[in-house]
Amino acid sequence: MADIRVFGGPTALIEFGGLRFLTDPTFDQPGHYPVGGNRVLTKTAPTAITPAELGPVDAVLLSHDEHPDNLDTSGRAFLATAPLVLVTRSGAGRLGGTARGLAPWESVELPRPDGGTVTVTAVPAQHGPDGCEPVTGEVIGFMLTAADLPNVYVSGDNASLAVVKEIADRFGPVDTAMLFAGAARTILFDGALLTLDSPQTAEAAAILGARRVVPVHFDSWGHFTEGRDALEAAFAAAGLADRLEFC
Repeated sequence: MADIRVFGGPTALIEFGGLRFLTDPTFDQPGHYPVGGNRVLTKTAPTAITPAELGPVDAVLLSHDEHPDNLDTSGRAFLATAPLVLVTRSGAGRLGGTARGLAPWESVELPRPDGGTVTVTAVPAQHGPDGCEPVTGEVIGFMLTAADLPNVYVSGDNASLAVVKEIADRFGPVDTAMLFAGAARTILFDGALLTLDSPQTAEAAAILGARRVVPVHFDSWGHFTEGRDALEAAFAAAGLADRLEFC
């Protein structure tokens, strides 16, 4: 089973198959961060680890590079130390360096220290309502698989249960689902959901057949409208409380 530590926001460390993967690095201090025009996102709590404390990783799983709550200034500096950054195709063009762009369903195999490989497959993600991509940009999630290990799904910023169903059809049942939750809302799309709300997160767990659900990216930013209490209530209402794990 993968060992997972969540440090706040979208930033988590996954140890899987002897490799260390970091999701969406954000290490900047709380404050206001512009996202274009007159819009800002407000970070409300510090990340619970520094890059120095984290140590080296084998790869960064970067869902997208265009929003400061998924990649901030310190996170960009961290990318320069990473031997591999897996990201969207457009993001790889913007980032350069060790960034490698993946289209949905495209995979890369990484050698494990003890032999064998870990396969990282990019999967779709939809960061808002249908048709949001020209505004919110290209986003992906990731699936980690290995011949002898239970799989791990990292959703990235996704607000679509239809996307979750598509992933379940290809990879389900999923052992561990790291679901970006929090019911993110801004002025975009008249306040429509940009990530799953808590009942949808529970529904996604059921669709995936997930044995374990690790919520990610539901705190530390002002545009999240639901936190841990709402997640616990939704999973309890769905009869899935035993699957929810805060790491």
